[in-house]
Amino acid sequence: MLGYRDMRMLVRFVLLSCVMLFTPLAWSADTGGAKEQAQRQQDQPLNNAPVWRDVRGGENPYQTTQVRGVETNVLVQTQGEIWRQIRNGPITIYGGWLLVIVTALIALYYWRMGPLKLHDTPKGRLIERFNGWERTVHWLTAISFVVLAASGLVILFGKYVLLPVFGYTLFSWLAILCKNLHNFLGPVFAVGIVLMFVTFVKDNLPKAHDWVWVIKLGGFFGAREHVPSGRFNAGEKSWFWIGVTLLGIVSAVTGFILNFPNFEQGRGLMQFASVIHAVSAMLFIAMALGHIYVGTIGVEKAYETMRTGMADEVWAKEHHEYWFNEVMKGRPGAAGTASAARAGAMKEGWKL
Repeated sequence: MLGYRDMRMLVRFVLLSCVMLFTPLAWSADTGGAKEQAQRQQDQPLNNAPVWRDVRGGENPYQTTQVRGVETNVLVQTQGEIWRQIRNGPITIYGGWLLVIVTALIALYYWRMGPLKLHDTPKGRLIERFNGWERTVHWLTAISFVVLAASGLVILFGKYVLLPVFGYTLFSWLAILCKNLHNFLGPVFAVGIVLMFVTFVKDNLPKAHDWVWVIKLGGFFGAREHVPSGRFNAGEKSWFWIGVTLLGIVSAVTGFILNFPNFEQGRGLMQFASVIHAVSAMLFIAMALGHIYVGTIGVEKAYETMRTGMADEVWAKEHHEYWFNEVMKGRPGAAGTASAARAGAMKEGWKL
């Protein structure tokens, strides 16, 4: 049997043999790779691994682009192709289908159910639902949102839907117009989001009775019964917190990152912001379609309340009974007062 010393000598022999056996192969492979790179440097001086590492990495101080900033030495950014595939793939496909499906569902509901009408006849006695400041903030944000949504859809889907119809010249003019409208109205919309939050947050805090509205789906289905609520119902509160506040802030912040590239943000950050901006915008538009439907043709007399600021007492009681009772009692912090209600009634020729 081999002793301990013999075993050590045998292991050393095996290891030495392996080194002697594989070293020439590795050397020859390395030499072959080096020779190949050297030959490629001669045949194709700008098409070899070191050059492409410099092009993508931006470590070479002698290469530069016309773009001045944090990535001025990066000639080719590999992640740009990944961003293009995400934008033209999942975002465009799934985002487009989301808007089509939501629009189709709203149209189907309106065709089958029609608008949510009042159960009683309006009496003509009006109370103030929205004052001048609240209507100004709402329409500032709403109009800028509609323009941003329309121009954004043209930018995202225009080459697939409009370009084959309009042709290159007309579509290029439209695309340039939409791009400039989108860029300049973005900050206006961001200001509107902040004003909306400050103006309406106090009336959008959750209440216990909101669960009743949710369980009964606001009376939009079934017997379409009257469901009491505060100044804003649970559906409007969901739109305020998820749509206006959350998606509005996300869209605004990512939009600022894209709108002002002169703050030293790199292309990677802007690509990430572009993806988040597009996703939040698609969700925002999908929710806005429901809000616009309910606020125009979906609920009888709803549009007039935001346009004029006044609501008929019958409408207020059927849709926002808790708020209506507060107004009638003149509670502090209510949207109107009993005196305002009486003044509105007298204006319409009623005697109290």
